[in-house]
Amino acid sequence: MTGVLSDARSPVNPLRQLTLDQLRQRTSLKWREYPDDVLPLWVAEMDVPLAEPVARAITDAVARGDTGYTSGTAYPQALAEFARRRWGWDGLEVERTTLVPDVMHGIVEVLRLVTGPGDAVVVNCPVYPPFYEFVAHADRRIVEAPLGQDLRIDLGTLEDAFRQARAGGRPAAYLLCSPHNPTGVLHTVDELTAVARLAERHGVRVVADEIHAPVVGGGARFVPYLSVAGAENGMSLMSASKGWNLAGLRGGLLVAGPAAAGDLARVPFEASVSTSHLGVIAHTAAFTDGGEWLDALLAGLDDNRRLLSALLAEHLPAIRYQPGQATYLAWLDCRALGLGDDPAAVFLDWGRVALNSGLAFGTGGSGHVRLNLATAPELITEAVRRMAAAVARP
Repeated sequence: MTGVLSDARSPVNPLRQLTLDQLRQRTSLKWREYPDDVLPLWVAEMDVPLAEPVARAITDAVARGDTGYTSGTAYPQALAEFARRRWGWDGLEVERTTLVPDVMHGIVEVLRLVTGPGDAVVVNCPVYPPFYEFVAHADRRIVEAPLGQDLRIDLGTLEDAFRQARAGGRPAAYLLCSPHNPTGVLHTVDELTAVARLAERHGVRVVADEIHAPVVGGGARFVPYLSVAGAENGMSLMSASKGWNLAGLRGGLLVAGPAAAGDLARVPFEASVSTSHLGVIAHTAAFTDGGEWLDALLAGLDDNRRLLSALLAEHLPAIRYQPGQATYLAWLDCRALGLGDDPAAVFLDWGRVALNSGLAFGTGGSGHVRLNLATAPELITEAVRRMAAAVARP
């Protein structure tokens, strides 16, 4: 599990730089939730060293005692330039942004702006479990619009959900996960444009969680929701958190479409002032100078997707896996294995592999697990070996 350069010009794959012993020294949730005999391939933390430009920015800030309250527009400026380079989008205007402590807390603030207590929030299930938890905590109710059999947005189902959410003329929001977690699906321009048209037709406000936007595989490009026709009234939450493994250095950016700019003035002062100054410094450095590191990571993730597909085909062919174009997450359909509604429990108890249970992802999650691909190939190989042994037990 050591980094190897394929040639003098190639950057080191961050997923191959840390040993298992080094990873077990970490005190974060991924590595402390379970005993040492368990391989943790669950929560969305990556098994990578910190990107050097990010580490340098943080240590320099600490050295000069720069640990006060955050200020300025360096973060949105860095993200705007990243969006131009990576996505060909020049529509991110600094004046239509505001800092938030992190993406999920930013989502809650937006939902409080565009809906009231008891109003509906539509989600495409199976979906990131905190959507359910944070929406409930904000005193809103979930209306599910399940994904289609191809794991993509089903527009007919979504329209039915919009009608249900708007029953009685009450305000409603659509919490769009883009790219989608847990499936890794990358929404297309046509899909997002259709979503915007439906939302406008039914008077639903779109709030896009785009935290995984930087994590897109080779040959594909992320499409920002606010870049498509009809999305002017939407709002987006973005962050460097997932792309550079910065969950412990919180920070996020709320971006408003042109017709939603006035909503930013209503974001509570305490939301932006609570953002971590060190987090802003880290995220700004990631978007500004972390591109080479990110490219090496994305190449490693592409390799890991291919590896997982081959391993499952050889050792667990009954598991259905459609590799996504984005995120570092794999959504595995284990229903044909006959392990019941919660195969993650079987893999943990009998294989000593920790995966996310599909049950927490809402309708469509039963019989599924989510596997975190952002680790060394050797650990993925060992995890599949253990999973196969768990299935084959007497």
